[in-house]
Parts: sequence; C-alpha cells; structure tokens
Amino acid sequence: MKFRQIAATVLISSATAFASIFVYSKYFQPRQAGPYQNGSENIPVNYASYMPGTEVKNITPPTDFQQAAKMALPGVVHIKTKINPRQVTNNLQRRRSILQDLFGDDFFGDEFQGEGGGRRYYIPGQMASGSGVLISDDGYIVTNNHVVDQADEINVTLNNYKNYKARVVGVDPNTDLAVIKIDAHDLPYLLYGNSDDVQVGQWVLAVGYPLNLETTVTAGIVSAKARTIGINKRNSRSAIESFIQTDAAVNQGNSGGALINTAGELIGINSAIASPTGAYAGYSYAIPVNLVKKVVNDLMKYGNVQRAYLGINYIDPMGLSDDELRERGIRRDIDGVVVQGVPASGAAAAAGIHKGDVITRINGVATPSIPQLTEQLARYKPGDKISISYMRGDREYTVNNVLLKNEDGTTDIIKVSILDKLGADLVTLQKSDAARLGIQGGVYVNNVGSGLLKKQTNMKSGFVILKAGGKTITSVDQLKQLLLKQSKVQLEGIYPDYRGVYYYNIDMNGGSEEF
Repeated sequence: MKFRQIAATVLISSATAFASIFVYSKYFQPRQAGPYQNGSENIPVNYASYMPGTEVKNITPPTDFQQAAKMALPGVVHIKTKINPRQVTNNLQRRRSILQDLFGDDFFGDEFQGEGGGRRYYIPGQMASGSGVLISDDGYIVTNNHVVDQADEINVTLNNYKNYKARVVGVDPNTDLAVIKIDAHDLPYLLYGNSDDVQVGQWVLAVGYPLNLETTVTAGIVSAKARTIGINKRNSRSAIESFIQTDAAVNQGNSGGALINTAGELIGINSAIASPTGAYAGYSYAIPVNLVKKVVNDLMKYGNVQRAYLGINYIDPMGLSDDELRERGIRRDIDGVVVQGVPASGAAAAAGIHKGDVITRINGVATPSIPQLTEQLARYKPGDKISISYMRGDREYTVNNVLLKNEDGTTDIIKVSILDKLGADLVTLQKSDAARLGIQGGVYVNNVGSGLLKKQTNMKSGFVILKAGGKTITSVDQLKQLLLKQSKVQLEGIYPDYRGVYYYNIDMNGGSEEF
C-alpha cells in the first residue's frame, strides 16, 4: 500500500514537471526571428506597444479644450420662449350643408359659422427652450429662427444667471437664423472665426443648453462640409443649406448655440441633428459663420435679408448620367454646377452665361456643388460686383457680374417699400404654376416673418393672393400699387394644398386685424 502511494506521487510529480517544461518552452521563451527577418533581407518589425526609450519626437500632445470652453461659455445664452394660447378663425368659405339649408344659420350659431364663414378653434399655449450666442457687448444675440418663431415672450438667461426680456430684431427662414436683442451693456461676446478655414477632421466644440440643462460643452470633429439635409425647406421655398456636419453631441435645446474651434472662435450656429428618434444619434449640423455674419448684418441694418440673385436655373451634374453629360457637352471630371436655364432679365444673362455652362467658382472660391454655390451667393447683397468662372466646352471663362435683388432686376435695397412692411417674400406666380392651379394668376406669399402679416393675421407661407380690396391681383406690382392707395385691405386667396378660399384683413397703418 505504501509502495503504491509512493509510485503515484512520483508519477504525478513527473507529469507536473513535464507539463511545466512544455508550457514554458512553448509560451515563455523568447520567440525566434522568422525566415523573413534574418540575413541581409531583414525587414524591421516590432509589436504595436509602447516601449520606454523609443519615443517619437514632436508628436502633437492631446488637445486640451479648457481654454476654448472658458472663452465661449460666457457668450452663450439660454433662450426660453412662450407662445400664448390663441383663438383662430379659419376663414374658409365652405359650401352650405343640407342641414343649414333646412334649419338656417341661426340654428347652428356663431361657433360653427364663425365671423368669416369658418370654424373658430383654440391653439393651446406652448413653452420651448433653446440657445443663443452674444455677438456684441450691447445685447445683440444670434439664434435660430425656429427657436423664436411665433413666440409672444422671449426670456434670455446669461451664463451668470441674470435674466432679461428680449425682442426680435429680424428673422430669416431661408437660413433658419434670427437676431434678438436684450437691454444690457458690457456683455461678453464671441468673436467670429472663419468657416472657410474649417477642415474635415479638425476638433470643434458645441456649446449650448440641451434638454433644458445648464451650459453644456461637447466635443467632436468636423465630419463633412457643405451638407444639405432639406430641413429649411419646411418653412421656405428659397431655403439655403450648406451645413458644417460634426459628430459633437447636440440635442434638443442646443439649437441656436455655438459651434467653436479650439481657439474659442465662433465658426457656426448649431441648428439640426440627423436622428430617427429626435435625440442625438451621431451627426449634428451647424450654419457656417461666414453666412451667419452676412445674414446678421442685414437683419440688424435693414430688418430683413437683402438677398442677391444670379439669375440661373441649375442642376448638380452628379445627378446626370454619362449619356446626358455627353449630350450637353459636359465632362464628368469638371467640378461645378450645370446651368439649366438663364432668364433673359437676369444678371447671368447680362454676363453672357448660357444654358449648359458649368459654374466652377464665385469670386475665386470653388463651387463644386449646389450647396456651396448657394452659400457663396448668399454672402452677397444686391448691387455687389462678383466674378464668376464657368466652363463652356473645354474652355474656362471668367466674367464680372452685378448681382440683382430679384428676377426683374430691382436693386433698391435701402428704401423700405410698402411691401416690406408686410414682412414676407412676395413672388409673382408664373403662368405655368397658375395654369396648374386653375387660376389666371396671383402673388405667392413666402417666408411670413415679423411684419404686418404675422402681427395681424394667421397667414402661413404658401398662400396665394388672388384679390386685394376686391380687385384681381396677378402680379406683385399690382399689389403694390393697390396698397399705396388703400391702407385697409382684405386679401383673398387660396392655399394650393387646401380646398376653399381664405380671407385676411390687414391695416397698413399698423392697426388691429378687425376693421
């Protein structure tokens, strides 16, 4: 019995020793060089791990965002808005029902009929939160139009917790920008950077008040430039989008806040996120500051944006097939925007630009896509002289051009006209659009801003004016001449996507809606 125990112990010890030697030789002895690492054909290799003494010199240290955040935080404000509950009368002229014919209007009462033949209903009050950026020491703030749109009260809280009432200076739905003002002095404000210098891959910070929290800073990189996502087209037919796309975390409430570089300079206004859930899901979008500067200056000086037009219809060549490009005589390797049409009265026609030309640069700045072209043009005002480079066949041409205000060549940008008081973009309806709607003509109302139409009516963008003061209107000039003669006018028209006729009363002297 004792011999068996001794033998078992010896066998176990031997097996353990053999196993230890095998494991050591297999895994712990230094590895020998492979066949391609010996002799004169050596290829230097090493493991991807840090080894003291092998540091590479001049490596850029990790970026520290403390200084940039410290500079930006005092200049970013919290904006809270309130929309009061309101009663709205839908002035839609409806066909009389059989019940009304049988029992009469008195049976149903005013609640059904309404003062203008429509139904009265209530819109509940709303409260919202966003961000803004101080751009001057006397209280001018830039934010998004959608942050302050239709707000009856605007309250601004500074980084030091001081509260102020704010008023709207001007809005621009085309770019989703707005300027508001608080009565204060000696305020900290952000310095403008240069969004043209922004490069894909560079670090940026988003500063704002997301989800109704206190000031929040997030970091990311620029993941793309000149992005268009179609969000501004919800409120404007003439939307301008050329966003800086980043992966800095942005949520609801960040709208109107600052996108800054690591020097603490303002390079964009955070405006939108791409998300299937409504919360941050990877990408956010900011309006480039070079466009912001132009819009802000116009809103502060004129109360609206002086928008210049080149006078072309265009298409992105990326959307054309190789056969279509060959038919137009356009090379695939040309980066630019293809001219689809040139109205005879436009500035482009006067400069000699033809259908089929490819616009490649504005004032020397490359415009390889439609967003980049529209952003460059949006930086200028009517009357500005610019250079336009374009390809025609295999030759490149550069011409000088004076930008116009609209297609009829109007360049008066300082005098506030009777139409400017309405606070909307008015466009004569084209014959093709009028025929499609089954009408003789009219005036299309776009971008209802902060003028009389918003203050006195509930008119929405997309309204088509057919009559004013009982007289048929088929052009903007006709409307202007009538308003010069009559101060109190009833506008009659339609919404193309809705049935019926709507009526809106306006007082050009600024009176109440009812008269």
